[in-house]
Amino acid sequence: MAKINSVNPYNNQVLDTYEKDDKKSIDDKLKNMQAIEDEWSLKDIKERTKLLSKVSKLLIERSSQYAKLITEEMGKPISQSIAEIEKCAWACDFYVKNADDFLADEIISTDADESFISYDPLGCVLAIMPWNYPFWQVIRFAAPTLTAGNTGLLKHAENVPGCAMALQQLFEDAGYPKGCFQTILAGHEEIEELIENSAIKAITLTGSEKAGRAVAKMGGENLKKTVLELGGNNSCIVLDDADLDAYIDTMVKARMQNTGQSCIAAKRFIVCPEIYDEFLDKFKEKVEALTIGDPLDEETYIGVLARKDLAETLKDQITASIKKGAKVQMGNSSKKAYFAPTILVDVVPGMPVFDEETFGPVAAIIKAKNKMHALELAASSNYGLGTMLFTEDTDWAKRMISHIPDGAFFINEMVKSDPRLPFGGTKASGYGRELSREGILEFVNKKTVYIKRK
Repeated sequence: MAKINSVNPYNNQVLDTYEKDDKKSIDDKLKNMQAIEDEWSLKDIKERTKLLSKVSKLLIERSSQYAKLITEEMGKPISQSIAEIEKCAWACDFYVKNADDFLADEIISTDADESFISYDPLGCVLAIMPWNYPFWQVIRFAAPTLTAGNTGLLKHAENVPGCAMALQQLFEDAGYPKGCFQTILAGHEEIEELIENSAIKAITLTGSEKAGRAVAKMGGENLKKTVLELGGNNSCIVLDDADLDAYIDTMVKARMQNTGQSCIAAKRFIVCPEIYDEFLDKFKEKVEALTIGDPLDEETYIGVLARKDLAETLKDQITASIKKGAKVQMGNSSKKAYFAPTILVDVVPGMPVFDEETFGPVAAIIKAKNKMHALELAASSNYGLGTMLFTEDTDWAKRMISHIPDGAFFINEMVKSDPRLPFGGTKASGYGRELSREGILEFVNKKTVYIKRK
């Protein structure tokens, strides 16, 4: 069998070596899944939520172990890795509490003696997941999907195989039947064959626009439901009345958290002219104060990117933007997988740092003419994951909701995922929703039941 090395991006040390799945091992896992699929789908919801509650408890008990694994495999600062595991437990607890209500038959009044919508599982859902939140992205798929009675097959990013295998072990240790949640370590060719396999009923992907288009095409050709959470180019709009002292830390976190490797990070800061200079001074001061260092150090806020090639891509985007007129306010230095926190000013549409997703600690600052121009600039994107806006006039901001064509609009807060709220995008950011009631109903058969009695 071919091998996959897990490599620490901070020191380039090989952490472990894993065997990739071949055709036989993938077939065996599909057989395991099919062997328990009917039994699992017919289990009472309370039995499934009891197991999910055990997952939550194990996540908390093993938080240090799992956080260290995340940090070593993809470079996330350890304090943020711990927070990721805690958020996973929160999502599990949310569905333990609410899944029964979400999946209850919905009574509809018709001329039938009894009519309702029954929410039935689809079967096996293939999840293709990214490395930037290696536990959270998987749990926010798995918690609702398994609890709805489906089985799950995880194809994780190749640079986090340890996290992938740990997740399968987590569900098995919690008592889920063998085959209910499985991990495969495989490449693109095997994934294409899986999507074509009749055992796979639906696909969810969190990843790049390119990957999303490919999966959507294959899913369409095979008439399979897909949910796509793709890239983002989120704006942070700062109006002239924004309370910078109250919210500047939030704005910095919105860009620099996870060393900038987040689809929902604020990547374009669109600032009204009256507050532009004050914002830039305060933003730069806060960014300069961030602690840079070993991701395993609890004081570190900025670590390394997950791979060296990601830093190279970021450098190319910045270089191309500078050639078009952008200026470096700070940063723009790199070494291997490390990229320094960077601020670019004089950014305008047509530059890569305005038009594209920048996956790293790079803030593009754009000066708007006025607040309506700021909204126009924010909406001027192929992406539609989320927008954040800071103002004291929240009534005006509420009236502007329809001007933001994204999946989320956060006022005086950074865009973030929350188990209680639906999460997803529009345009090149994908379609479908994760989390909340909407998330658990993505992979069910909304079956109409109509009963007439004598």
